[in-house]
Amino acid sequence: QVQLVESGGGLVQAGGSLRLSCAASGRTFKGYAMGWFRQAPGKEREFVATISRSGDITYYTESVKGRFTISRDNAKNTVYLRMNSLKTEDTAVYYCAATDYGGRDYYTDSSDEYAYWGQGTQVTVSS
Repeated sequence: QVQLVESGGGLVQAGGSLRLSCAASGRTFKGYAMGWFRQAPGKEREFVATISRSGDITYYTESVKGRFTISRDNAKNTVYLRMNSLKTEDTAVYYCAATDYGGRDYYTDSSDEYAYWGQGTQVTVSS
């Protein structure tokens, strides 16, 4: 198993930036593809970004393309989500997740395929 702890959330004005971190412990971090999801009040959880084990492949939901960047440091057992040009509609609890499906270049936007989840970190973007 792997344990995930997110950090870096907070309150920011529209147009600002935040960097979320997700620290992993337990099994070897590089054995997992990683994802970020978010859930806004009254809405279902939605996919944000994913990165393969190698870090070579990333994939984003359309609404964050060009603004958010997912990355990972396998030496530090950490995945990041850099969020620029934040909008009020980005307000949500952000969760990182890990999956051990597939191979080196595997990635997925399906929450059903992630077995491990962090507790979430709140991001609030004010107008």
